[in-house]
Amino acid sequence: MINKKTNWNVTLLLIVGTLFILFPLYLTITISFKTPQEMADNLLALPVNWSFDNFRTAILTTGFFSALKNSLFVTIFVVIFTVLTNSLVAYVIARNMHKKIYKILFYYFVSAMFVPFPIIMLPLVKQTSAWQMDNLPGLIVLYILFNLSFNIFIYVGYIRSIPIELEEAAVMDGASTWKVFWKVIFPLLAPMNATVAILTCLGTWNDFLLPLVMLDHDHATLPLVQYIFQSEFGTNYNTAFASYLMALLPMVIVYVLAQKWIISGVMKGSIK
Repeated sequence: MINKKTNWNVTLLLIVGTLFILFPLYLTITISFKTPQEMADNLLALPVNWSFDNFRTAILTTGFFSALKNSLFVTIFVVIFTVLTNSLVAYVIARNMHKKIYKILFYYFVSAMFVPFPIIMLPLVKQTSAWQMDNLPGLIVLYILFNLSFNIFIYVGYIRSIPIELEEAAVMDGASTWKVFWKVIFPLLAPMNATVAILTCLGTWNDFLLPLVMLDHDHATLPLVQYIFQSEFGTNYNTAFASYLMALLPMVIVYVLAQKWIISGVMKGSIK
């Protein structure tokens, strides 16, 4: 018989954790629609009049749509090319893990996950400037490379769980290695591709440090715009929170709609 007894310790912990997540979000939303006077009178209360003036001010102050265009450009291209290239590299490694050189290569890529970004930040800035990569296309290339380590880790585990007999059957029908991957393996990677795409999308959209050290004002992404213009509306919390909410909202929607892919995909990719 199934024990349906409630574990109140775990339940209480989940409730507290949920409040810690929802309370800041509640404040962000309510403050965005309040006037400074309303916020001073009662910080926790709902707005008396739900006004969009703060959002209009934030759009004009930060150049929101220009930064939104830059963020969309970078994120879309990074997601597409990350899925296409990282899965291909992982497939080559996964199907040759019995060879010493590929096993060493796998651990080499995985070890890169443990290298802190601040260690390579200054050399990276110097090198990208010398190669004239301190722009949006250069940023896209770097994101694809930086995502390679973790993506290979989860891709390889998932690919090795796919029966090799499927590939052997395709080869017997005359398919080349290239065709085997794109016609047989890549469609089977759909759950993992979705997971990688979602994690890459969230990470790229929200990243602040790499655009900070690489891009100028004209190419600023949304997180960078929040920092650049902080001095202009730093004391106007209503405008600031409206700006933060607009930058946050797209990724909140993406995560809410796709969170099941993240958990299931990472679990599948972490085991053989």
